[in-house]
Amino acid sequence: MQNIEQKRYEEIGNWDFSDIKYTVEQESSWDFYKEIAKYSNSHSLILDLGTGGGEKALSLMPNTEMIIGTDFSPKMIYTANKNKKNYPNKSIKFVTMDNLNMKFPDNLFDIISARHTIIDAKQIYNCLAPNGMLILEGVDKYDCWELKELFKRGQAYKDEISISQKDYDDIKKAGFSEINMQEIIQYEYYQTADDLLALLLKTPILDDFSELNPSNNVHKNQIEEELFNKYVNEHTTEKGIELKRVLYGIVAKK
Repeated sequence: MQNIEQKRYEEIGNWDFSDIKYTVEQESSWDFYKEIAKYSNSHSLILDLGTGGGEKALSLMPNTEMIIGTDFSPKMIYTANKNKKNYPNKSIKFVTMDNLNMKFPDNLFDIISARHTIIDAKQIYNCLAPNGMLILEGVDKYDCWELKELFKRGQAYKDEISISQKDYDDIKKAGFSEINMQEIIQYEYYQTADDLLALLLKTPILDDFSELNPSNNVHKNQIEEELFNKYVNEHTTEKGIELKRVLYGIVAKK
């Protein structure tokens, strides 16, 4: 992740999307948290990489011996520890750590999970116990493709190979013995244009996407208002403003 993206992520301070009004319809049955539950038990030690503000780890991960949630952003970990107070019975600990510089002994974790974050497959392999599982969900190249095509930019827009294929190749090269990859297609319907705008301002779907500064009426990165309104007009349905998401899930065994 580049420095400018790190700074933007740090400024956000949380990864809670509960204030954005939208519904989801998913075509595939693959579910990240159900996969974690499938491979865990009450004695499992789980490492959750890129945990953000811990909202999903706290509310959706199964109760196990211990979950350790990490994020490179101290502000995110501060938020996670605040959120933890609402889950006093959850065996979970949040620590600051860079996914690309993991600070754990080899052969330690039963499960390492990573959702919408960068990984180093070899470091994950080393930290997993024998027969341990990597469970990953990522955002692929063709995610929100109609939006990216309209703006002529976006996450992985100009990449020669898909993000899913790169992750799969890296995981295979790291030495995992069994790797299963699943495409995940889902449709999100945003209640209003403001809800869709809030998503785009909080995520890296589009590069250089920022709001107007009301104090001086200027901003560093221009939002192409006409293009945004064009997308909204062309994709508004009875269910809301449609956004096609293309994700992928990987389950790999050491």
